[in-house]
Amino acid sequence: MKLILTSTVEKIGIAGDVVEVKDGYGRNFLLPQGKAIRWTRGTEKQIEGIKRSRDAREIRGADHAAEIRTQIEGLQIKVPARVSDSGHLFGSVTTSDLVVAVKKAGGPSIDKRSVSFAKPVKSVGQHTAAIKLHNAVTAHVPFEVVAS
Repeated sequence: MKLILTSTVEKIGIAGDVVEVKDGYGRNFLLPQGKAIRWTRGTEKQIEGIKRSRDAREIRGADHAAEIRTQIEGLQIKVPARVSDSGHLFGSVTTSDLVVAVKKAGGPSIDKRSVSFAKPVKSVGQHTAAIKLHNAVTAHVPFEVVAS
């Protein structure tokens, strides 16, 4: 089955690549997850749009990723959240919440899929998140969850 990847899939390719995969893998995983679209002659035009958007947000090498890491790790990031009287959050802090907080603190735009928490953030206080900027560069970003 011939598909166009819409996001990076480990060991298969990156967004915009035209790949040949087994029918079951494409039909049962890649297509339902939204990680790929079927290849046709008409969708070739979409490849250019996907590649342009990928290039716009792509980190250009390990040196550039290291610069961004130092920039992000130097920020004072505060994530506002709704809090109960006992100090527990209603829900938890998501990767999208952290991405918005980094942008508000003056940091660069980062992809929410590159952010991960060691454990779910469900309380007010200091926490740390890992942001994978490049294969060789991961930023460990401290942030504070505050009551809104």
